[in-house]
Amino acid sequence: MATDIKDTAHAVDAAAVMGLLPSRPRLLALGEPTHGEDTLLELRNELFRQLVEQEGYRTIALESDCMRGLLVDDFVTAGTGTLDEVMEQGFSHGWGSSAANRALVRWMRAHNDGRPASERVRFAGFDGPLEITAAASPRQALTALHGYLAAQVDAELLPCTAPTLDRLLGADDRWTDPAAMTDPAQSVGRSADADRLRLLTDELVTLLDAGAPHLIAETSRDDWDRACLYGRTAAGLLRYHHGMADTSPARMTRLCALRDSMMAHNLLALAARGPVLVHAHNSHLQREKSSMRMWEGRVEWWSAGALVSARLGEEYAFVATALGTIRHQGVDAPHRDTVEGLLYALPQDHCLIDPRRLATALGDAAPAPRVSPWFGYAPLDPAHLATIDGLVFVKDVPRS
Repeated sequence: MATDIKDTAHAVDAAAVMGLLPSRPRLLALGEPTHGEDTLLELRNELFRQLVEQEGYRTIALESDCMRGLLVDDFVTAGTGTLDEVMEQGFSHGWGSSAANRALVRWMRAHNDGRPASERVRFAGFDGPLEITAAASPRQALTALHGYLAAQVDAELLPCTAPTLDRLLGADDRWTDPAAMTDPAQSVGRSADADRLRLLTDELVTLLDAGAPHLIAETSRDDWDRACLYGRTAAGLLRYHHGMADTSPARMTRLCALRDSMMAHNLLALAARGPVLVHAHNSHLQREKSSMRMWEGRVEWWSAGALVSARLGEEYAFVATALGTIRHQGVDAPHRDTVEGLLYALPQDHCLIDPRRLATALGDAAPAPRVSPWFGYAPLDPAHLATIDGLVFVKDVPRS
C-alpha cells in the first residue's frame, strides 16, 4: 500500500493542480485546516503566482473582511496608500500581521506596476465584516451605497435621504456590542430602526440593479460592482443582526449559515469577473456540510464552498490541505492508521495528492479519523476524500 500511496504524490504547483481537473475552474479553492501559519500561506502565494503567470488567473480572494479588502485592492492596483497602512487596515481577523500576507501584497503591487488594467491582479476579501464575537455596523456599506446612487440618479428616486439613514443607524457601538453574540436581548437587529433599514436597503439595491445600464455607463463596471458589494454587505449585515436577536434554538445555526451565504455571494460575484484563487479554512470551502460545537451545542450548515459548487458545478474546484505536525501547538506526528499518518511516511516536505488515486490505494481499508489535541486544527475527515479535487499535504509546520 505504501508504494501505491507514494505514486499518488506530486509537486505542489499550478500544472499539477490543473492536471487533476477536467478544465480550468472559475473558482479554484485552496483550503487550510488551521489559521495563522505562514508555511501554508507561502505555498498559497507561490501557487497564486504560477496561476497568474501560467493559467491567466487575475484575482485572489482571502477569508477576510470584504470591505477592508477594498483598501488592499486599491493599493495593489493603483498604489493608493502605503504597504504599512493596508496591512494594518485592509485585513480582518489579525491577518495583516502575517509576513506571508505582507509578501503577497508586495508582490501584487510590484506585478501590477506599469501594466494595463486588463493584466493587473486584483485582491478581494470575501468574508463579511464579522468576527466571532461581534458583527460590524451596516453604516459603512449602507452609506457608501446611498452615496453612489445619490451622485447618479434623481433625488426623487431615492427611498430616503442621507440624514435619514444616519438617524436610523444611530451610534455604531449599539450594533457592535459583543454582549449581543451570547445574549439576543442585547441585539438591535429586530428593532424598528433595523426593520426600516432592511426595507430601505432592499429599495436601494433594487434601484442599483434596475439602473445598471445608466450607472455603468456614467461611472464604470468596477464602480458598479463595488456598489453591488456595498449592497450585498449592508443587506447581509442587517440579516445577521436580525439573526443575532433570535431567541430560538436554531439561532447559531442560522448565524453560521448566514455568514457562509455572504461569503458565497461574494465569491460568485468575483467569479463573474474572471478566474479566482480562493483561500480560506477547509470548513468554508468543502462541499460537505460544516459543523462546529458551540456554547449552544453542535451546529451544522452548508459552507460557502458547498453553496458555490451547487451553482457552478465543474467550474468550482476544491483542494484541501492536511498537516502532519504543528508541534508548537501540541499537534505531534499522526497515528499511522489515519490519512495523515499514511501520508506522513512520504519523503516529501509537502506534496499534492490525487484523492481518487489515494482512495484506490486505500482500497477497503477505512482510515481512522484523526483527533486533534488542539482546537485550532481541524484534521481531514477521511469521509470527505470523495468530494475533494486535490489534497495538499504538509509534513511539518514550523512556528511562523
